[in-house]
Amino acid sequence: MGRPLSCAVLLLDEPGQLLLCHVTGTRWWDVPKGLQDPGESPRQTAVRELAEETGVVLAPERLLDLGRIDYRPGKDLHLFAARRAAGDVDLARCRCSSHFPDPRTGRLRPEVDAYAWVPFAEVAARCARTLGKLLSETVSLADILRRLQGDDSADGGPDAAAGGREGDDADGAASAGDAESADGGR
Repeated sequence: MGRPLSCAVLLLDEPGQLLLCHVTGTRWWDVPKGLQDPGESPRQTAVRELAEETGVVLAPERLLDLGRIDYRPGKDLHLFAARRAAGDVDLARCRCSSHFPDPRTGRLRPEVDAYAWVPFAEVAARCARTLGKLLSETVSLADILRRLQGDDSADGGPDAAAGGREGDDADGAASAGDAESADGGR
């Protein structure tokens, strides 16, 4: 059996912004993503996770497949991208329907608790190291946005957007001081 696969949607806005979700109980922001369920295609997982973590529902055919990346030791990440269309995302209406038990109280808390459109140049500073590096060095968010806009000057292959395979530490679900342990299946 292969490595666990997390699937993510990079939701991009015309001014050069990426939708990020604040990971509850941490200082980190993340993209909507999560582990693939048995029987799901990566695209189905990405659409489900986007809906669970933001309330945003997109038709699967709107997603641009950016490919699978060796994200962390023991985990791959399959990236998809979509461009925000009018009416897709109202941050005031975003909500997270997936929950986890708080380790201190046992009470269920949403996986994410805030949403923001973040300029591409500021994304890495808001995310944990591996995700920040992936979104600022491994992939080019500007090139992905051009591809979504139909600009033929952007390279069309998944390896061009993903820049190959790399990553070796925590993603955006890390807790302060312990970036590896708080992945929580994301």
